[in-house]
Amino acid sequence: MLTREGFRAEFPALRERAWLDTAACAPAAAGVVRALRSALDAWLAGEFRWSDWDLAPAATKSAVARLLGVGEERIAVMGSVAEAAATVAKSLPPGRIVVPAQEFRSNLFPWRQLHGGDHEVVLVPARDGRTRTEDVVAALDERTVLLAVSEVLSLNGHRADLVALRRATDEVGARLFVDVTQSLGVLRLHMGEVRPDYLAVHGYKWMLCPRGAAWLVTSPGRAEELAPLLPSWRSTPTPYGYFGGSLRPAEGAARCDTSPAWLAWVGALPALDLLLRLDAEQVERHCTDLAAHFCAQAADLGAEVLTEAGESHIAVVRVADPDAVAARLARDAVRATLLGDRLRVGFHHFNDDGDVRRAVNALRSG
Repeated sequence: MLTREGFRAEFPALRERAWLDTAACAPAAAGVVRALRSALDAWLAGEFRWSDWDLAPAATKSAVARLLGVGEERIAVMGSVAEAAATVAKSLPPGRIVVPAQEFRSNLFPWRQLHGGDHEVVLVPARDGRTRTEDVVAALDERTVLLAVSEVLSLNGHRADLVALRRATDEVGARLFVDVTQSLGVLRLHMGEVRPDYLAVHGYKWMLCPRGAAWLVTSPGRAEELAPLLPSWRSTPTPYGYFGGSLRPAEGAARCDTSPAWLAWVGALPALDLLLRLDAEQVERHCTDLAAHFCAQAADLGAEVLTEAGESHIAVVRVADPDAVAARLARDAVRATLLGDRLRVGFHHFNDDGDVRRAVNALRSG
């Protein structure tokens, strides 16, 4: 296993900065950049083989399968969460689709565009700034064909009770679609308890990949329900053909594979390898503890904490003077996100107590 110190050393940006902005985008790991540079150098010199690059997407399926404890045949490669959601949306039977009103748009708009005709889209409003589990459950009925939700919402750090939502969807016979873009790589997902029918994740945040590497994971039997959103030569069985013929979808989730942007996948492989060298339980405990410590110290300074302490690795507080906070963050080389009067920080395994102190200092007046 890789130690936390060894993991932190993989990120050169951390020598100068406290990076608390992984909820927006992760800093580059040295091994990821080496893989990309090697590919770019080979491309520049004309020494590359595209067929070698094209092996990377399938190889990432093996790594993601290990992270989740599922079979590779259940995984499709995608370019984004929106593409994954739209793939599922295209294949849904008639009925109601339930989604929180404040969901991230990549997990909202693909469902909303179905409204009308055979589908009714039900938006669950937030209360006191967050979506309540009981409100989502109350919106489900026997007409519901799918519930779509993020495990963690970067707007406020709220972590959904996926086990309770799975139980509720089972009771009405609905499918469960979960976006884990803001959690996988830090928080453990108990697949045996949640059993999502569909799971989507874009890897450029907590999974440390280049943007453009995303996955759609299906439960057993659900892949056969899906039709490819963007059918191409990649949607067919191997060995691939290129010209003419009729569409014969590949077995399993590979039927929904999309034509990959090679360099994103070349970089994704070393990123996933890095995650697989960590102890998942230690990662989750370390990151949620850091977030809880930040929340406690921010509250001591009088800041309004909008995230329940210990709920997730993302914390959000309301600040009275955003411009002053922004100046102090820049002064202390802290990367975080200010959303109006809200400061959002997120903790990965490479963060430490010193990063918490630097972020808290930005909240101190004077």
